[in-house]
Amino acid sequence: MSEALTLAAETREQVGKGASRLLRREGRVPAVIYGNKQDPAAIHVEEKALYRLLMTGHFMNSVVMIEVDGQTVRTLPKDVAFDPVSDRPVHVDFLRISEHATVTVQVPVRFTDEAASPGIKRGGVLNVVRHELELIVDAAEIPDDVEVSLKGFDVGDSIHISSVTLPKGASSAIDDRDFTIATIVAPSALKSSEGGEADDAAA
Repeated sequence: MSEALTLAAETREQVGKGASRLLRREGRVPAVIYGNKQDPAAIHVEEKALYRLLMTGHFMNSVVMIEVDGQTVRTLPKDVAFDPVSDRPVHVDFLRISEHATVTVQVPVRFTDEAASPGIKRGGVLNVVRHELELIVDAAEIPDDVEVSLKGFDVGDSIHISSVTLPKGASSAIDDRDFTIATIVAPSALKSSEGGEADDAAA
């Protein structure tokens, strides 16, 4: 389960492009906390501290506890805007949530049991269609990742969401179709050898 992250913040007294540019020059990143039937709160956070959380690799699917004005606000990051030139974060949106709120998050997929896949053993290549799954989960039970076993899958097989055991309490946000997560495809060498065998059999 993803651990809650902590981020210190200060209230923004002024909003607008000019005020935001001034904050960024001071090493701060403008942000807003909204949702949970409360008024939006304009804040700013230290860029270095934010960058450290972004580098964890699971910032967008972690609860972030924001400490501002002596209070701690439970949030979920919803959007981070980056400068197109410097790639520095320039604005963050946080969704205010209750402890056991039902939230929709993107959770990374982790593939396991490659050694138990006949297709991989034969030299097949795992073609990942979805690197993340959109899940509906309890905010206090957000998983770090979703394990997808490759056991028993051969060349030409597709791995669908129906064959994946989701973490307890989690469900797929896409529930109207059995979508593909990955396929095992034959490498060109395997294709050509099997093609040659087919030609020999025909002859």
